[in-house]
Formats: sequence, structure tokens, C-alpha cells
Amino acid sequence: MDEPAVGVLSHTVLFYRSEAEYLGQVAAFVRAGLACGEPALIALPNGRSRAVGDCLNGHPGELVFADMAELGRNPARIIPEVRSFTDKYPGQRVRYVGEPIWPGRSAAETREATRHEALVNLAFARAQATILCPYDAAGLAGPVLADAARTHAEPAASGATVVTWRDNLPPGCDRPLDPPPAEAEALAYTADLTPVRQLVERYARLAGLGAERTVDLVLAANEIAANTIRHTAGGGVIHLWHTAAEVLCEVHDSGRITDPMAGRVRYGPDARGHGLWLVNQVCDLVELRSGDEGTTVRMHMRRAV
Repeated sequence: MDEPAVGVLSHTVLFYRSEAEYLGQVAAFVRAGLACGEPALIALPNGRSRAVGDCLNGHPGELVFADMAELGRNPARIIPEVRSFTDKYPGQRVRYVGEPIWPGRSAAETREATRHEALVNLAFARAQATILCPYDAAGLAGPVLADAARTHAEPAASGATVVTWRDNLPPGCDRPLDPPPAEAEALAYTADLTPVRQLVERYARLAGLGAERTVDLVLAANEIAANTIRHTAGGGVIHLWHTAAEVLCEVHDSGRITDPMAGRVRYGPDARGHGLWLVNQVCDLVELRSGDEGTTVRMHMRRAV
């Protein structure tokens, strides 16, 4: 791998087929950075951060480890964490290893993690960061691997059109969400959000979400519905339903969100954009689609097992 120019993002993919290849390539990538004095953040699932740490045991340098299964449970949380890491080292190049997609992730989680990978190219476009993203070429489906190749496509050669984050975004990530099932509970709201909160609390409790997670879902639904009142001329509609694994809450209104980084940048509590940030912090997954027909925010909360 050629060393990137100063101030230019390097965002590459590693397709691996064995555990030995995985650990060897990731450890070599981190060692190369440490040899140049580059701090490294390593966020991998299934205990692999610990395994890479064992490979690097005794190697001098600044290393931070994270469990991607927790950090990346909602992929919208990853970029803020990586930005927090890079901000600790102004003017210094850093390395990051992140594996946001692994076998067993749901289709919705995989879509949002793929969106995250495309947004990395926007969030860190001029950052002094060298990023490596491992993908299990033996365990993941072909379309997932094809999307990974697309989100990690290198910018065009000097003098040609530069690849933008949207050029890297696979079309499936922007398709409208499937409609709520026919049995979903629905409520239209305008100015008074009390019925919204009451419905969410009742539904979540009856679905067995648990007291603390119910509070989180009520907070998240209230934040999104409040955005309807603040930023649109009309009201919205909320739907709730559940599966064996999770409770889902969807809010739709006529507004439009144009910022692709919405919910991935931390603002002050009184600033516009704080609500969606908060929703991403308390929900296990958030899907957002926005366009000419309005904005849909679908919030997922895992049920107790």
C-alpha cells in the first residue's frame, strides 16, 4: 500500500479469507503506522480487537481498542467516535481499522453500515487518516462485497473528476424503506406530542421492551416528532410494530433533510441537529430516507432475549 499524501484520506478495503490472513494483514497495517509514530484506533467485532492486540503485544506506540459489535451496533455512531480519536492528534496522521459489516448482521444493519462506509469519504475527505476496513470474503454475500469495493473506490487520477461520496454510495442504500406492516399501530399528530409519547410507551411496554429501553424509545420518538413541528408546516404520522427480535418505530413527515451527515455530528443541546444525534445514541439502529416525498426515520430497538 502506497503511503497517502499529507492531509489526504486513504480509505481501503481488505478482503480476507482466513483468520491467519486477517490477523496478519491488520497487524502489519497497524505496525507500519506505529513505526511512523501514527496512533491507531482498532475497532473490530467478535473479540478480534483483542486478538490483534495480542499480535501487537509489546510493540511501542499509541493504541486504542474498541468492540465494533457495540460501537457499530448503530453504524451512525462510528464516524463521531473516529472523529473524536482523530481530533486528539491535530496535525498528525492517524490510522484506523474498522470492520462495520460481518456475517450475521441484518439486511437493515448492513445497508446502514454500507452508507456509513460511503460517508467516511465525506467525513474525512481532507483528514490525515489512513483507514483499513476488513471484509470476510468467504462469509459475506457477493453483493455486500461488491458494495464494499464501491465504497472504497479510490478517487480518480489527478486532473480527472474526483469521486464524491455519492458516487461511492450503492443505490440500495437510498431506496425507499418497505412500508410498515398492515398490523402496525398508527397515529397522526400535529402540535400535541402527548399522544405520541403515550402510544410509544404503551406499545413498547406491551412488546416487552423493558423499562429503560422504553424510556429511550419514547425519548427518540418524541425528538423526531418534535422536529416535525419545528421544521414543517403540517403534522406527521407515527407507526409502531415489532418482530421476534426488535420493536420498530417509524415517523414520517413532509420535511426534507439535505445534510448527509445529519445525526453523525454532535451539536449543542439547543442547536439544530441535536435531536437526530440523540436518537442515534439511544437506538440500536436508525434508518433515514429523505426526498421530495418527505422524510422517514425508522428506529429499531432490540427486544430482551
